[in-house]
Amino acid sequence: MQQFEGTILAEDSFAPVRGRVVVDDGQITAVEETATDSTDIVLPAFVNAHTHIGDSVAKEAGVGLSLDEAVAPPDSEKHRRLAAASRDELITAMRRTLRFMADTGTAAHLDFRESGEAGTEALRTAASETATDAVIFGSGPASVLELADGYGASGANDDEFTDERAAAREANKPFAIHAGEPDATDIHPALDYEPELLVHMVHAESGHLERVAEQAIPIAVCPRANAVLGVGRPPIRELLAHTTVALGTDNVMLNPPSMFREMAFTAKTYDVTDREVLRMATRAGAEIADLNCGVIEPGRRAALLVLDGDSDNLSGTGNPISAVVRRATGLDIKQVVA
Repeated sequence: MQQFEGTILAEDSFAPVRGRVVVDDGQITAVEETATDSTDIVLPAFVNAHTHIGDSVAKEAGVGLSLDEAVAPPDSEKHRRLAAASRDELITAMRRTLRFMADTGTAAHLDFRESGEAGTEALRTAASETATDAVIFGSGPASVLELADGYGASGANDDEFTDERAAAREANKPFAIHAGEPDATDIHPALDYEPELLVHMVHAESGHLERVAEQAIPIAVCPRANAVLGVGRPPIRELLAHTTVALGTDNVMLNPPSMFREMAFTAKTYDVTDREVLRMATRAGAEIADLNCGVIEPGRRAALLVLDGDSDNLSGTGNPISAVVRRATGLDIKQVVA
């Protein structure tokens, strides 16, 4: 049995509780309000709702490039770098990224993995030795669903995905698709697939959002990547009014997969509350992937992050939620509980 004391950001509200979290055999058994001298802040570990960690072999290769030049299939800089890398190089680079993610508090990530079955298998191998769980949305032929956790489509304007959508439904696995990143033209076609997850939705308009709400489709947004590529700003306030919204870091070639950086950027530059941002970085992603984490309450997996509330960076903060979202970094972590 383990106990973690301090200020607990518990349940869906993240209302700060002074007390302790009791963990037994990897599961939270109790959240108890009690006197404690600990200055630690205990919160759910992060769930990164959209990544491409295959391009860990191409960090900063997209600097100064447009969206199409940087990442669009099949001839972008990213895809050229992926094709040129050996399997061992890809696995080593992805494993190092996964270690960084684990060290900075990410318990799981939802990855769009390029390169078909070989790409999915390579990520499985890389993830087998790290503490961050990989939920893999494979690409290429529908047969990738024999290995992957779901299917990840690049975009409705890039190709036809009818067979892959049908195969995912037959396999009872989620179908996810990028939509509304460069413009709005692919959003309605993406919605026609009735996906389980939409990614980006930068250019979503009222008609799109009405369909999103009707179909109850969650959305993963990636504000930093959108800024780097200059494609615009997702309307997060409007998205939240219509569906579940989760936070992702997108391509490793563009940004480090740090949820601390993603939260701070989102909280400081978008019309959202710090509490909403923390939910987007934890519970929302867990719900999308059907993971039993992302919130501190009895019966949940004990995927926790313990921060030193008396670190040189965090000491003196008045609001622990704002401290976590706007100020905390990996240097403030005392322990990651997987």
